[in-house]
Amino acid sequence: MNRTYTLGLIAIAAALLSGCTTSLPSKADLDQFTQDIVARSFRAEGQAKLDRLSPDEDNRLCAESEQTGVALDAKVAEAIEARNMATIKPPSDGKFLGDWKEGEKIAQSGAGKTWTDKEGSVNGGNCYNCHQISKEELSYGTLGPSLYHYGKLRGVTNPDSAESKPIVEYTWGKIQNARAYNACSNMPRFAHKGILTETQIKNVMALLLDPASPVNK
Repeated sequence: MNRTYTLGLIAIAAALLSGCTTSLPSKADLDQFTQDIVARSFRAEGQAKLDRLSPDEDNRLCAESEQTGVALDAKVAEAIEARNMATIKPPSDGKFLGDWKEGEKIAQSGAGKTWTDKEGSVNGGNCYNCHQISKEELSYGTLGPSLYHYGKLRGVTNPDSAESKPIVEYTWGKIQNARAYNACSNMPRFAHKGILTETQIKNVMALLLDPASPVNK
């Protein structure tokens, strides 16, 4: 720990202990000290890289809104959604659905993006941590809506039909980059951030939309 950084921490502690509000550090100073502490607390290892300590502009704007309790300006939200919509790409072979059985494995796997995950290893989708997926599940997160009967409730009896095209394309885009539809969505941007491959996304699509999937039974 360098001398300037140490003295800065001592100054903050002294000001707080003395109760002298006029000498408290500014928000900018506190933010800088926080960034310094965070930078010293993390290291690049495995799949975890230091770039996550420098959020992109959309993350910064959304975090600021959450911290201050002030909703994003409508034009700012629209700009975020437009930027993220531009990242969505159609499937390279034109096929949106893969194997729902493989999709189920991905949805139930929380592997990936930690120090213990080796570079090049396969990530999971960790979907169960935020969503109910099937009626057999005993434990699941509720941060996101239930996905049980996802395709059935939306009338998808044939994912390849023209009638199903809008919901198929929406679901594809939502999994790729949720912020294209909701500026400050908490859902991971699976394709945009390189969490899941195109093949994996296709398999998750099948889990949600294939009538044979347990999600739709």
